[in-house]
Amino acid sequence: MPNRPISTIARDIRRNWQHVNYAALPYLDAMACLSSPEDTYGLDDARNIMRYFLANASRWRGDRARHQGGIEGNALMA
Repeated sequence: MPNRPISTIARDIRRNWQHVNYAALPYLDAMACLSSPEDTYGLDDARNIMRYFLANASRWRGDRARHQGGIEGNALMA
């Protein structure tokens, strides 16, 4: 599976998660500005931002959450 830009994944998450957890929101906002795992946002690298998002996204459920958070997240952070 080809990697999609992180900003595209963030956009899809927003579309599918109606009430984003307040703790995950700043990381989702940062992800909207990233293209690849090698990017940075401020002083944080993209991989850490994605890890922080996933750590705070425990309420994100369903098939899309499993797909995007699991398969795509792992592929991007590899």
